[in-house]
Amino acid sequence: MANPIASASSAALTFDLIARCSTTRARASVLTLPHGPVELPIFMPVATQASLKGLTPEQLEETGCRLCLNNTYHLGLKPGQTVLAAIGGAHKLQGWDHNLLTDSGGFQMVSLLKLANITEEGVKFLSPHDGTPMLLTPEHSIALQNTIGSDIMMQLDDVLVTTSPDAARMREAMERSVRWLDRCIAAHQNPRTQNLFCIIQGGLDADMRRACCAAMVARDTPGIAIGGLSGGEAKADFCRVVVTCTALLPELKPRYVMGIGYPEDLVVSVALGADMFDCVWPTRTARFGNAVTRRGVLNIRNARYANDFGPLEDGCGCVCCRGAGEDGKGGIGVGVTRAFVHHNTAKETVAAHLLSIHNVWYQLNLMRKVRAAIIADEYPAFLRRFFADLYDDKADYPEWAVDALRGVGVDLRVDDT
Repeated sequence: MANPIASASSAALTFDLIARCSTTRARASVLTLPHGPVELPIFMPVATQASLKGLTPEQLEETGCRLCLNNTYHLGLKPGQTVLAAIGGAHKLQGWDHNLLTDSGGFQMVSLLKLANITEEGVKFLSPHDGTPMLLTPEHSIALQNTIGSDIMMQLDDVLVTTSPDAARMREAMERSVRWLDRCIAAHQNPRTQNLFCIIQGGLDADMRRACCAAMVARDTPGIAIGGLSGGEAKADFCRVVVTCTALLPELKPRYVMGIGYPEDLVVSVALGADMFDCVWPTRTARFGNAVTRRGVLNIRNARYANDFGPLEDGCGCVCCRGAGEDGKGGIGVGVTRAFVHHNTAKETVAAHLLSIHNVWYQLNLMRKVRAAIIADEYPAFLRRFFADLYDDKADYPEWAVDALRGVGVDLRVDDT
């Protein structure tokens, strides 16, 4: 590891700042957690039920992943706290020797809203499995996460979609999230081995976000998340929230933007000062036959790929792409080709499996490249190459990305000089 510019530690976490971009707010760092170091910026795959759809734990490890997510709400329902306690936590349940982050269960307030009733006490859900009621309080969420044994735990927050027009309810959710954080801190039984992160709420209202930042920063949790996004808001609004919050957050703590996963969102959010991201998108889109590449998303079900004997992406280092394509002797090399995946997309689960491996690798490798560019202080040039690969014409670049990056010193439509 390069010598850090600055470092900070808490009981179960060390944050070493390695490099800053001299133009944007991007930074590279090392986050050391109980199950080992994690290089930031990072994309975290989502293993909702203690498994990543389409990958074995060994295959996930081979992608270079060192921090993935589990879902507290779903694990609390099944296998349940008794089973998790008996086996010694989720690491042992899923055979994963690296770091885990658990969400609090709060997102289900949005995704299962018709089954949820929110009060100051907590959230009462009806199980989507059998209709059984479940009361998720801050205390119960933390107790579940303590049993799961995740390296990073998220506070239970009151989540409201950012597009809600109810300003009074949005303020109530923001203020309640602060109160619930205090209850989470009080309930946390393992602060020396597990890190509790707060979550900033406030919708798209900049003043509410600023107020929430001040309140959450004052609680001095080991890391800080920006929550409530990826809920249908305009990308320009999303960027304004991220840039507003990162400007107010401590430099020597990790900054996690929850639920973000499209490649464009990742590289722009890093430029705005964020470090950590997660999303189910890479594996979900794989199940629809899509391969994520630097040139965009390819629908491998398309008939044009039936006789395409190249890899999913030229130059990709994932286990699926290595060895595919020409063998250098005028023949076809040994490896997984687009034609093979196309052949299986409508028939066999192997296609989704292979695409999931590739897509997760792509996301993780994208962040490795982002990190290298920051350390070399070449991130603006990296951003220009990234968007040039995706779009044939600068006029087609998304305006939200152009505007957001212009705000941190990078004009995508002006050549680097």
